Amino acid sequence: MTVDARSVYRQATGQSASPVHLVVLLYEQMVDDLHRALAALANGSAEVLSLEVGHALEVLGQLQGRLDMARGGEVSRNLESFYNLTRTSLIQAQVQSSADILRKQVASLLTLREAWMEVERIEGAGDVTSPATANTAAATAGKKLSWSV
Repeated sequence: MTVDARSVYRQATGQSASPVHLVVLLYEQMVDDLHRALAALANGSAEVLSLEVGHALEVLGQLQGRLDMARGGEVSRNLESFYNLTRTSLIQAQVQSSADILRKQVASLLTLREAWMEVERIEGAGDVTSPATANTAAATAGKKLSWSV
């Protein structure tokens, strides 16, 4: 088993990272997984495609499992819908061996990652004083994302 140096770095960073930064790292991991899935698809490696999509689905499960539906309000509900649609699309991409679907998922994840990076920038500037403010910032930044996956 090979160890990805970026994964090791992310794990070490994650141990002292803010919750928002951890979300950003999880999105980055999913994007990396899907890029490797695209490469596997181009190389005709169904096994690697399956492994990479499977890992992306595990990461997606981590993101979805961390949603705080009680405090997150509409943002959490929208993210839950997005994650459900993403899961369905990733399974469809794997079954159909569809590079187009995988590329669309990468684009959607990068857009949402950018929204969370904006929340992180606001948080780092000291402008975020509560989870509600972070959710508002995420909702504002996340408007760039089309929820139809």
